[in-house]
Amino acid sequence: MKLRIRVLSMGFSALIALTPQVLAQQAATQPPAREESSFIDDDGTAYITRIVPVPQTISSEAQKSLARQGTRAASHELPPEKPKPVQTKQMSSDETRAVYPANIEFSTIDGVPVSVVTPLVTPLNKANRVLINLHGGGFTSDSGSLTESLPIANLTQTKVVSVIYRLAPEHTFPAPVEDVVAVYKELMKTHEPRNIGIYGSSAGAVLTPEVAVKIKQLGLPLPGALGIFSGAGDFTQTGDSQQVYGVHGLSGHSDTRPKGVQWLAVYVGSADPKDPVLSPFFADLHGMPPTLFMTSTRDMLLSDTTILHRAFLRAGVDASLVVFEGLNHCFWYDPNLPESKEADIIMAKFFDTHLGTR
Repeated sequence: MKLRIRVLSMGFSALIALTPQVLAQQAATQPPAREESSFIDDDGTAYITRIVPVPQTISSEAQKSLARQGTRAASHELPPEKPKPVQTKQMSSDETRAVYPANIEFSTIDGVPVSVVTPLVTPLNKANRVLINLHGGGFTSDSGSLTESLPIANLTQTKVVSVIYRLAPEHTFPAPVEDVVAVYKELMKTHEPRNIGIYGSSAGAVLTPEVAVKIKQLGLPLPGALGIFSGAGDFTQTGDSQQVYGVHGLSGHSDTRPKGVQWLAVYVGSADPKDPVLSPFFADLHGMPPTLFMTSTRDMLLSDTTILHRAFLRAGVDASLVVFEGLNHCFWYDPNLPESKEADIIMAKFFDTHLGTR
C-alpha cells in the first residue's frame, strides 16, 4: 500500500491528511478539518485523515520533545530532495559530553580522518577492545561522529574510533565503504577482530551492514558485533514508514519521489541498487556477527530497519531488534531524554556482552 501523507503539527497532537492539493486549499481558507476518515482507492493508495495525540506511553520529557518538533524545520531530512554542500564539521557535542564525559582527539588512520573518543578510565580487561562508529548525516554531512561515540565510549569504557568518511555528492558509493574498510584493516593490526565492533545511526546504520558485507567479500575476519541503529539495507524499494514520517516523526514533511527514484540517490549515484554491498538485503548474510537493531515507532526508517533485521534472521544470524515507542528518527541524539539514556545503555550492554576481553 502506498501512502501519500501530509503532516500538520497541532501542538501536542498531529493531523495526518493525504492529498496535498486539498490540504493546500484548506490551509489557504480555513483550519484543517479535524474529523477522522480514510479510504483506499482501486490501486491500493490510502487517503487518511487522523488526529494523533501525543503518546502517554513515553516519558514527560519525550512528550515535550515531540511538541517542540512542531516548530522545527525539516531542512535536513534524509533523504535530501537536493544535494547539500558537503559539511565536515561535527555537530555540537557539548550537551552529550556533559552527560557522558570522555576524551576526544582527532587523527587519521591509513589516511582517513577519524575522531577518537576514549573513556576517562579504561579497565585493563577492555584495553584491547575498540568500537568503530559510522556517523549519520544522510551521507552529506557529519551529524553524529561525536554524539554517537561519547555515550558508548563512556558506558562501555572502550575506545571508539569514528570514521569521518568521504561525503556525497562529491563522493558516492562505494567511497564511504572503502574508507571504513581501510580503517578496519588498520585496526586489525593491533586488535583481534572479535574485539572490534562496528555500529552507526541513520546513514551510519546503512553503512554498517554494507561494510560488513564488503569485509566478508574480501575474505577478512568479521568483527565481533554490529550495531544497526535506524538503518536500511535495500535501495530497490522504499519502506512504508518513509511514506509517513520524516526526520522529526510526524512534524515537517515526508519525502515524496516519483516511482523508481532511489531514496538517498545522492549516495547511490550510478551504482546498481541490487549491488549486494550497497543493498545487503541481497547479500549472503550467513556468518554475520551478533547484531543489534534499534528503531522507534515514529522513525522514518522503521520499516527499512525491520526488513533488514528479518533478512539477518533468515540467514541464521543472532540478531535482536529493539523498537522504542512514539519517538522519531535517531531520538537518542538528545542525551537528556530518559529513553535516550535507556537506548544508550542497551547499546552498551550489547557490546559489552559480545566483544571479547583480554
